[in-house]
Amino acid sequence: MLRFVFVCLMLFSTLSSAAHAQQDAETRLFRMGFTPFPYEISIPAVLSVYERIAEDGDLIAHHFDNGVPWTEALSGEPFSDHLLDDWNLRLGLTPPELPVLATVTPINFFRNGLAGYHGDAEDMPLPAPFDSYSFDHPDVISAFIAYSESVIEAFQPDYFLFGIEVNLLMKMRPDLWDDYMVLHRDVYTTLKTRHPDLPLMVSVTGIDLVPGYTEANNADQQRALADIVDYTDVLALSVYPYMTAYMTNAIPYDLIDQIAALTDLPLAISETGYPAQPFAIMNQGIRLEFTGTPALQAEWMAHVLERAQAHEMRYVINFVLQDYDAIWEMVGAQEDISIAWRDTGLYDETGAERPALAAWRDWLSRPLSPPG
Repeated sequence: MLRFVFVCLMLFSTLSSAAHAQQDAETRLFRMGFTPFPYEISIPAVLSVYERIAEDGDLIAHHFDNGVPWTEALSGEPFSDHLLDDWNLRLGLTPPELPVLATVTPINFFRNGLAGYHGDAEDMPLPAPFDSYSFDHPDVISAFIAYSESVIEAFQPDYFLFGIEVNLLMKMRPDLWDDYMVLHRDVYTTLKTRHPDLPLMVSVTGIDLVPGYTEANNADQQRALADIVDYTDVLALSVYPYMTAYMTNAIPYDLIDQIAALTDLPLAISETGYPAQPFAIMNQGIRLEFTGTPALQAEWMAHVLERAQAHEMRYVINFVLQDYDAIWEMVGAQEDISIAWRDTGLYDETGAERPALAAWRDWLSRPLSPPG
């Protein structure tokens, strides 16, 4: 009888373990989302993007990489109507139940200096005296903290990212890195004291952290990573695998694992994407051809989501929801760097679904059970 009971207990334990493993396999650990970047400049396009984000994701990323209202943030004066109108539109269209990632940065778009000025337009030239300040100037630090607080108050984010691809500053202007770190430490410690339960983070270009993928100086990149790890709750990754030596010739299957091996911090993917159509860019006078396809995009999507699960990431953001060919044609269809993201949507320029969307939806359909 005792033997029978023991066998039954062992069988129950085995079945329970198998059921638990099956539950783990069907549970998603990370949130999934997009930025509301529109595919054309029109009200219907804007409305469509917000509606689709709510259907195809459970996180929206409000990404502000377009300058900082430096003078108003420092003085406490109202921000420009241009900035506030954008905020009000976003707030009005974001479903209240949809979690929010808010992203700001004190570094400019080219990652080689202080962010431009957001006044009556985006990325205006820096006004005096900010045009003579470095990252470590007390007024820059005070203004950026005040701006960050305004974004937090307005958007009530679930995650707050206060520096976009910060390691690119080390790559582009290593002479400015130490000054930047003065600001970085002050921003993190101040905001963490005021918002202890809000996950604070910065993003890095993951491709520059791993030797051989880009021309970045690896010693500099490892130093940058070592400097920031104590001043971020999560290490967010900007990962565009085709912007590496691999281009679109192959999927770099070991990339994310190699990045994850560099830190014990929780990870997230704040930006990713893969082109589903061919494009070309000019780099130092050389025309580079990228032969993106829907199949390669689907392959990357399936891989990146599987690795996000394996590394218990907090979220994955595919930056573009739908291809923005209309905007590209409106600005002249020149072969500048913005073409690199034009065809990374999970919907093509006509709104048709791409194969990568099936892999995305497969993960999205799984019950969400965030780690920790």
